Amino acid sequence: MSPTAITRFLRRATNGLRSKIAPVPEIPAELWLQTVRQYPFLAALTIEEQSKLRAISALFLQQKEFTGAHGMEVTDAMAVAIAAQACLPLLHWGDAAKALDWYDDFVGIVVHPAEAVAPRRSTDAAGVTHHYSQVLLGEAMERGPVMLAWPAVESAGRDPEDASSVVIHEFIHKIDMKDGAVNGRPPLQLGFAGTTTAAEARRLWADSWTHAYEGFREKVVIAQRFGGDKPWLNSYGATAPEEFFAVTCEAYFVHRSRFAEEFPTLAPLLDAFFQRPAA
Repeated sequence: MSPTAITRFLRRATNGLRSKIAPVPEIPAELWLQTVRQYPFLAALTIEEQSKLRAISALFLQQKEFTGAHGMEVTDAMAVAIAAQACLPLLHWGDAAKALDWYDDFVGIVVHPAEAVAPRRSTDAAGVTHHYSQVLLGEAMERGPVMLAWPAVESAGRDPEDASSVVIHEFIHKIDMKDGAVNGRPPLQLGFAGTTTAAEARRLWADSWTHAYEGFREKVVIAQRFGGDKPWLNSYGATAPEEFFAVTCEAYFVHRSRFAEEFPTLAPLLDAFFQRPAA
């Protein structure tokens, strides 16, 4: 895998030393401002938050390697756009190096010029194996690379009625995978949301998310089968609990205020999980 020019620069500047020994150089100001202006949900951050995100993103770029599929060249601007969105969920998790431990199970990020088509196989209840193709905008592989379709990366957050970010989606899956199970129930920090035990925290999370997921699935069914109002949240979230978690996190980061209106019980839980400071 060939690193972009900016990742080569970031690595060379540290002369192979760990970031806690040698400081990671900043992403060039002009490139960073260009990235922030491109994505409304990044532009909406405070100056202090943008500065911190810039620092985390620089360390992320130092640690990861980008590859373009089908001859695509991953430019510095593309790499920074991906890094900024990938690191947004880590923004309030303290020390940058420690926060990036959530993403320490992989190095490679593969960028496709368009949607990718992946072969799939499933076995039904009767034991019959079915082969089919699935069109993907992104995919996070357990202890493996992240795949992203660039058009989906580039268009994130442009339409307020489609509060999506494929980068955030796939990196939320990486966070979800941290305890070894991809199920929409990520590891929770001690004292999560005011709970006193790990069991209490898990119970609060499971009860709240199960109720919200079942309610969302019902809305999607009513919309698709009976002509009801189309939910604001991407209906892909109704396919599985882990996808509901990833899709809701996309919306939470891309359009926090609208998300809080749509999911008033989940917004405080995500505030607590991502350690978002009180307004």
